[in-house]
Amino acid sequence: MDMAIKLSPATEEQKKLLAKVEKEAGTSVNLCYQCGKCTAGCPAAFAMDYPPRQVIRLLQLGLIDQALRAESIWICASCETCSARCPRGVDIASLMDTMRRQALKQGKADKRVAAFNKAFLSNVKNFGKTFEAGLLLRYNLTTGQLFKDMELGLPMMIRGKVGVLPERIKAREEMKKIFERAEKLGGDE
Repeated sequence: MDMAIKLSPATEEQKKLLAKVEKEAGTSVNLCYQCGKCTAGCPAAFAMDYPPRQVIRLLQLGLIDQALRAESIWICASCETCSARCPRGVDIASLMDTMRRQALKQGKADKRVAAFNKAFLSNVKNFGKTFEAGLLLRYNLTTGQLFKDMELGLPMMIRGKVGVLPERIKAREEMKKIFERAEKLGGDE
């Protein structure tokens, strides 16, 4: 990922998008004064291209597209350590979650990330919980990596770590209602 930041005034479209993201996340990036407590407490910051403080800074500078393309929003574990540590009450975890949804909507997410997201949600929708073998199969088929990680499957099945067939929860109808409600509220899957 290109770490160079190109500054130019935010367009009206970018300002509207940021306002939408802030409203959905229930927080304002302008509250942040870049103290760095969020990044200092983040257990995943070491693996991010932009740690939490820098994602917020990208948003403050109007570099919304760059923030939406950041790997950081996908690496975020949503543990909420950043939000709990923020002295100004910026809900960074909610912003990261909102940015993930926005990146998917705008097609700015890595195709593999979008494929995994769809496969995971489909599993939960159909079975009420994840079915690892089905998740892996659907993800690999969608991304064209037919035999990726195949050598791991059999040993995990033998040890009872992965089921051959999906298990279904008892309240699957309730799960379907949750997905129907999410779709009405603008969810994709």
